[in-house]
Amino acid sequence: MKKRVKLTFPQHLIKEPVIFTMAKKYDVMPNIRRARVTETVGEMVLEIEGAEENLEKGIKSLRDQGVVVEIVEGNIVE
Repeated sequence: MKKRVKLTFPQHLIKEPVIFTMAKKYDVMPNIRRARVTETVGEMVLEIEGAEENLEKGIKSLRDQGVVVEIVEGNIVE
């Protein structure tokens, strides 16, 4: 299963390997479609693929760390 999400990272997580850690821990494959990072905020549009249960756990772990996760419908490359 695939999900498309928009992630907004708070400043303290910008330099952390959040996506890598989620991918390894929950056995999901990320595909970064777009990203913008400044010194104060990070934004990323991501496709994640894996078992539905793993995707949900991965998204929950991001939210628990303070990442704002929005599910994206339609075309994600702008």
